[in-house]
Amino acid sequence: MKKLILLIHLVAITFFGFAQNKQLTMQDAMSNARTMLAPENLSQIQFIYGTEDYVYAKRTGNAVVWLKGGAKTKEDQTFLTLTQLNQKLSAAKKDTLKAMPMIQFNKSADWILYLNGSKVALNPVNNTVNVIVDQSIMTKGNVEESKAGYIAYLDNFNLFVAKGADQKQVTTDGSKDIVYASSVHREEFGISKGTFWSNNGKLLAFYRMDQSMVTDYPIIDWTTRPAQNVNIKYPMAGDKSHQVTLGVYNAETKAVVYLKTGEPVEQYLTNIAWSPDDKYVYIAVLNRGQNHMKLNQYDAVTGNFVKTLFEEKDEKYVEPLVPMLFLKNDPSKFIWQSNRDGWNHLYLYSSTGKLLKQLTKGPWEVLDVKGFDPKGDQLFYVSTEESPITRNLYVLNVKSGKSKRITQGFAVHNAQISTSGNIVIDSYSTPDEPRVIQLVETATSKAKILLKAANPLAAYATANSSIFTIKSKSGDDLYMNLYKPVNHDATKKYPVVVYWYGGPHAQLITNGWNGGSGDYWARYMAQNGYVVLTIDVRGSDNRGKAFEQSMFRRAGDVQMEDMMSAVDYLKSQPYVDASNMGLFGWSFGGFATTDFMLTHPGVFKAAAAGGPVINWQFYEIMYTERYMDTPQENPEGYAATYLSNKVDQLKGKLLLIHGQQDPVVLQQHSVDFVKKAVDKGVQVDYMIYPGHEHNVSGKDRIHLYQKVTDYFNQNLKK
Repeated sequence: MKKLILLIHLVAITFFGFAQNKQLTMQDAMSNARTMLAPENLSQIQFIYGTEDYVYAKRTGNAVVWLKGGAKTKEDQTFLTLTQLNQKLSAAKKDTLKAMPMIQFNKSADWILYLNGSKVALNPVNNTVNVIVDQSIMTKGNVEESKAGYIAYLDNFNLFVAKGADQKQVTTDGSKDIVYASSVHREEFGISKGTFWSNNGKLLAFYRMDQSMVTDYPIIDWTTRPAQNVNIKYPMAGDKSHQVTLGVYNAETKAVVYLKTGEPVEQYLTNIAWSPDDKYVYIAVLNRGQNHMKLNQYDAVTGNFVKTLFEEKDEKYVEPLVPMLFLKNDPSKFIWQSNRDGWNHLYLYSSTGKLLKQLTKGPWEVLDVKGFDPKGDQLFYVSTEESPITRNLYVLNVKSGKSKRITQGFAVHNAQISTSGNIVIDSYSTPDEPRVIQLVETATSKAKILLKAANPLAAYATANSSIFTIKSKSGDDLYMNLYKPVNHDATKKYPVVVYWYGGPHAQLITNGWNGGSGDYWARYMAQNGYVVLTIDVRGSDNRGKAFEQSMFRRAGDVQMEDMMSAVDYLKSQPYVDASNMGLFGWSFGGFATTDFMLTHPGVFKAAAAGGPVINWQFYEIMYTERYMDTPQENPEGYAATYLSNKVDQLKGKLLLIHGQQDPVVLQQHSVDFVKKAVDKGVQVDYMIYPGHEHNVSGKDRIHLYQKVTDYFNQNLKK
């Protein structure tokens, strides 16, 4: 009997070892990581509006069905099949569908779906279909419907508003120079769209951007014969900026008024919000220097300036990102987000602009406000209070100012809240748990597990990374994520690849599945004998104002210093071959990579810099002047970060990569560097990706990472 048990044990060990010997391919690492090798999920899981029941889509054979469950149900039941959906559509005298569509059950009592190109609302009780946005309008640009049934859209550069057969052209002078109803200020300051319907859905605030004074910049379309020049408007640091105003269209009277936002014309109009009674529009008006913000109130009928509610100033910069949020149960009060005390927190104001109290406080960041409970007494928000690398849902009593944590476990949580506010769908992950989905009672934190995803990499020769911190020279904790080579030998030394970004609005490392990365390239490299390190240096996101602002006026300085701290750590590890180390970064990370190779020559033997900023004078006004001031104000900072002037300091191998149609970091950056390298007789390598903009996506991303991998293999492996 003992021999049999031993034999079974040995067979199990042999099978387990065999099962974990499968090798990741580049296709697995870059593409399959988001498909067949992604953690199992409950597709499109959501609450049913007005209930505490949830639904999700599941494939059964060749068909997709919607399943339904709840906190007190033992097993999920079939909620909707394609046959049942088609029966409802037939009853509504609509075309049936051949495949189950995506459906929103959580927005209203109606089911929202797309039918023959139109956005429709299906009443599941009466089996009637109401067209929300007709197919003819869905093909237009920037479509946004209102509560009152009006639809705003962009056509041939101009703004239109429609309701049924009634279509009104609101503007007539739209062009490439005069841009309407679109995101402005190059999508900084949290701006992502250009239309803002009022609460009753009858008034529309919209952006008008005059960029005729901005210099044209050529982007070449290489797909035609001959190649053609396509001009874009690109305001470079220190040059003329575009001029933005905000209009208000009354869908009932057809009248348009422009808010009198005044001088100077080079200012930023951000964080647009309506008063609860729709009488006023609020704008966070930021000066071009980005160190002085005024929260201004305007009359929506006359366009007149009413008053400034309050102002925020900072010796470096102010960056309003989120519009004011009026209390659900008290329109005389609103919540404002600000990092004025060093961390992004919630502040309660009266509608007159008087600060009533700070609602959240501490050395951590409020990341997202989810909304109020039905009564409006409780506010749900997500924060880093537990740790900079975790995300948790909290509920705040607005009156008392007391908060309560809802989600538990040192993890990255993503939560949906039921209409009642009593139940949360909590989807979380850790480095050891690819995905767990559970229902959580907000009052008790009692949880019901809906899904525990298996490790999608169980059959592969890969191991999880370790996440830890080291101290920077400034005393800050720097988070690092380290993969050791698979089956590494403690007596051997291995080449190293370090990946980083280091700029604002990006955090690479979290305590979620795969360390927060969306692909498995680091695992692929570890599988192929590399030590792989990712680091979040100063300048990175979600670590407070001082951590980010440390780079002000001298982008790169603190990043270089923190990278040297990481290098010192690596050199102290007995398994690291410090003579064969590579560095990789993209965008700001491409700038930082190139900068480090020039200012610390010889530390890294090879590097790959994708879409790199080489000269901050070539980069856009909004981003650059926030962190660097203008070239006129900070000539020393711009000169110190003009990397082409340091090209003769390069000692290692450097591969520059650029999307040939990049409208963000213009190809002129890397071309300028290559030209200076040629002038100085310095050898660099260069790769372009025709047809791609700032990021190389799709199937070509596999090619990109194979290119980078081959480069490191050629230069770092003996």
